[in-house]
Amino acid sequence: MNNGKVKFKSKKAVLRRVKVTGTGKILRGRSFGRHLKNSKSKKRNRIYKRPIEVNKTLEKKLQKVLGMR
Repeated sequence: MNNGKVKFKSKKAVLRRVKVTGTGKILRGRSFGRHLKNSKSKKRNRIYKRPIEVNKTLEKKLQKVLGMR
């Protein structure tokens, strides 16, 4: 059968929140961009739409959760 090895299931909640690029970088959405947009500048609102790369310490944890390590 599976010779005693257990298949690893990636955390679905994390998969919905991040995107893994072709080169292996992990991108996440930015905070503070959901509501109260009138008080923020147009430039700031545009920046909130763009994903941002996850920092290195969190990236290692996420790779483990996503089954990349």
